[in-house]
Formats: sequence, C-alpha cells, structure tokens
Amino acid sequence: MKFLLGTKEYMTQIFREDGTVVPVTVLKTGPLTVTGKTGTNIQVGFGEKKSSRINKAQRGLSAGEGLGFAYLRSFQAGEDLEVGSKIEVSTFAPGDKVTVSAISKGKGFQGVVKRHDFKGGPRTHGQKHSEREAGSIGSTGPQRVFKGVRMAGRMGGDRITLKNLIIADVAAKEGRIYIKGAVPGRRGTLVEIRSVK
Repeated sequence: MKFLLGTKEYMTQIFREDGTVVPVTVLKTGPLTVTGKTGTNIQVGFGEKKSSRINKAQRGLSAGEGLGFAYLRSFQAGEDLEVGSKIEVSTFAPGDKVTVSAISKGKGFQGVVKRHDFKGGPRTHGQKHSEREAGSIGSTGPQRVFKGVRMAGRMGGDRITLKNLIIADVAAKEGRIYIKGAVPGRRGTLVEIRSVK
C-alpha cells in the first residue's frame, strides 16, 4: 500500500487543456523517513521540530531516528522498507485514487439546527424566541430522556475519512500534491494519504 503525509495549504482550481476547470486542494508534502519497523507495520516521520521540544517518550519511541520530526505515524507497508529509507512524493501519480484522513474544523458549541440539520419551528403561530430550539426531547411514559437523543453540543474536530478521491496533479519538485475536491480540516492540518486497496 502506498501512503504519504502532508499538510493542507489551500484550495484552488486547475484548468485542463480542453478548458474544463477542476477544483483541487493543495497539500504540502515531503519525503517521509522510516523511523521504526514492527512486522509489516512501519513508523514514518514527517515535518521538522526543534529537538528541545521532543520529550523522552518520543525519543524512546523512535530509538533516536525520529528526532526532529513534527509528526510520527505508522502505516501497514506492503513492501520491505528499511529504517532510514525515504518515501518520496513521486510514489503517487496523477489519476491515482486515494483515501484521505484528517481532523475536521472545530466549530465549537452549536445548536441542533446547525449540528443536526433540524428544521426548527415556524415563525408564526405563537412562536416568540424559539425558532431554532430542539423542541420535545422525551416521551411522557418513561419520564426520562433516552440515550443518543440528538441535541446541541460540540461540533467538528472529528477524524474524517474520504475514499476514492482522485489526484489531479503532482509537483514533485515543489513537494505538492493536488487532490480533486475538498479535504477535511483547516489550513495546516496533517493529512494522511493512502492508496485505495
């Protein structure tokens, strides 16, 4: 399985030769360094980090190979990769289908209309200040609220996985990958890119 790590930069559009416009998300990537290996799983390091900001647990986790990396992630590799070897951006090519995972934008405490797409109440017929309220949340008989009732609460900040996205372009020299469509997360979010099995 091919994989890569990158950080989300921005969205833009690409013009094809036939004049069609493709919306893309630009991801800043770079060579991954294999920092550890356990069976078929390998640990890779990405990004830069000051050595003074790395704690003892992270030092022991990578046995000295992971010093200076901002991110450490583990993947299941289908090929034999030795510790210290590099995984380049050029492993992916335009047209490849990939699975992308990232942490979505945090939106704070939100009501049921925004969080769960509730309709809300009518503006007339006695409504005053309760157009966007949740309404009834329980039944009369049990006299309690059942578990799992959709209510207001924290929204966003979840791990989102999108499958079958298409790579529109790869700029190996610049270390950028252009993925067709939107990718979850804010600018600077770490994005995991994996080939479709």
